Amino acid sequence: MLDIKFIRENADIVKKAAKDKLFNVDIDRLLQIDAELKKLNQKLDELKEERNKLSSLIPSLSQEEKQEKINHVKNLKEDITKIENEIFPLKEEFDNIMLTVPNPTLPEVPVGKDENDNVELRKWGTIREFDFKPRDHVQLGQMLDLMDFSHASKIAGARTYYLKNDAVLLEMAICRFVLDKLVSKGFCPMTVPVMVKDVAMKGTGYFPLGKEQAYAITEDDLYLVGTSEVSLVSYHNSETLNKKDLPILYAGYSNCFRREAGTYGKDTRGLYRVHQFTKIEQVAICTADSDEQYKIHDFLLNNSEEILQDLKIPYRVVQVCTGDIGIGQIRKHDIEAWMPSRNSYSETHSCSSFNDFQARRSNIKYRDDDGTTKYVYTLNNTAIASPRILIPILENYQNEDGTVTIPDVLIPYMGGKTKIELPKK
Repeated sequence: MLDIKFIRENADIVKKAAKDKLFNVDIDRLLQIDAELKKLNQKLDELKEERNKLSSLIPSLSQEEKQEKINHVKNLKEDITKIENEIFPLKEEFDNIMLTVPNPTLPEVPVGKDENDNVELRKWGTIREFDFKPRDHVQLGQMLDLMDFSHASKIAGARTYYLKNDAVLLEMAICRFVLDKLVSKGFCPMTVPVMVKDVAMKGTGYFPLGKEQAYAITEDDLYLVGTSEVSLVSYHNSETLNKKDLPILYAGYSNCFRREAGTYGKDTRGLYRVHQFTKIEQVAICTADSDEQYKIHDFLLNNSEEILQDLKIPYRVVQVCTGDIGIGQIRKHDIEAWMPSRNSYSETHSCSSFNDFQARRSNIKYRDDDGTTKYVYTLNNTAIASPRILIPILENYQNEDGTVTIPDVLIPYMGGKTKIELPKK
């Protein structure tokens, strides 16, 4: 959420941000309501002050004067109630619009409509040239008895799956390898609630826009998270932190759930776009310092690049354009791993900076050296997400006979196993 003072003073900037990010929000209406509320609240304060003065004066008055003032106080209360009834719907409309106002991006962010306008910054690794016809991850999964889609669809519908045998061990190996790396870099590992209240989804910017992507547990007024970022940022909801404790680094390990609304017919084959997945998310909370945030953003991004480099998976880094960036992000980079079956680099990681956008919505502050309180800045980046990461691993490490070589860094986590073999009959 933006500061209304910032919106008042920078209406043109905010309007441009909404246009560039492709969000339909009426900033003029917001400012009109803001002005009306300001007048009404001022009048309300004046009436309440007058009422309070009269109420304190009444006990010292004569009986005749008392009755006159009591009648006046009664009229004031009616006027106060009338204004409060005027304020309520306006405040509700004001709050609803405020939740849809996008955060302006940094000047470096390219203006564009969608992922096709993202700008490539760098590539790493050499794309493998196969001397045999490579299989995709679904074919490998079936040959090696690693995954089952048909049984999953019978009980859970489309875009669901069973992982089996070495695929389960491989997923666990990747996650443990990544957690160990992040812990060595100072992150606090956490498992988190995956069912959260509306306040957590609103606080992190996933509601009200994007609500159609969340699974709702209506009986309990809870929602399944699409990322542990929601739970990790909300961990400090309505708290004031100590500056000496910042930055805070969390590595959240959780299941995640997304309805993938609006993606009907897109990426339906295999494990690329599924409803349930496992993810380790990096979340950072720092002081309201743009330079520090910039450095931490690059730190989080570098961690994920290191992970793909350790796995020896070719990738590229792109700067995400305004039309493909979220409502709260001011800067975002995607990492896209090379997936042979797609013959392209495809997204596996997203690194985002928010300024105080999430902190304002979640009311997370810190006490500065001078004793004043300020909103923190928040950042996040995927460390690893499975089963999507299994796609480039299985496809890039496959052998002509259908077996898959295990990346060197994962062998210790696989009990010394160096290859996923064909199942014995």
